[in-house]
Amino acid sequence: MQIVRPTMEHLASYVAALERGWSPDNTRPEAGREELEQIHADAVGFIAGQEDRDAIGPAIKLSDGSFVNRLPGFHRWMWDGEFCGTIGFRWQKGTNELPPHCLGHIGYSVVPWKRRLGYATAALRQVLPEAKSVGLKYVEITTDLENEASQRVILANGGVLVEHFRKPPQYGGKPSLRFRIELA
Repeated sequence: MQIVRPTMEHLASYVAALERGWSPDNTRPEAGREELEQIHADAVGFIAGQEDRDAIGPAIKLSDGSFVNRLPGFHRWMWDGEFCGTIGFRWQKGTNELPPHCLGHIGYSVVPWKRRLGYATAALRQVLPEAKSVGLKYVEITTDLENEASQRVILANGGVLVEHFRKPPQYGGKPSLRFRIELA
């Protein structure tokens, strides 16, 4: 499995995953349907929007329906001959800090039929050099308290637990964990 920059060549497999009910956003299941609508309206624009290092794209919709300004970021797709999942990276230029509405630098989601194959662990390992290349000293990743699989992914990549916290209301207010991975 490798992470790839999304292209039109990969899009049909991505669409097939969305049509099977997978959502790229763990907090917003409807995001899958919304992305299908975007792809049908402008597939080329959708692909172009997967790489937005200057944060010029539209505002981001949060799980509570509110909108916030986009951060610089990009998505990579997990690929083993077909689409397996997505990993996204976002940051603020010149600082490791993130705004309060952004829980972590990196988020990932593997399609259900490809889970338990080590793909998330491999994807996170592959994206860390890109995070370092934008000047970050570390990345922070959050996960729900009960999401042991995600915790194993983070720990396997050198993550260290830095805090227990409660997610903001727009993310459901659940108890969560924040990990940090140093980018030496």
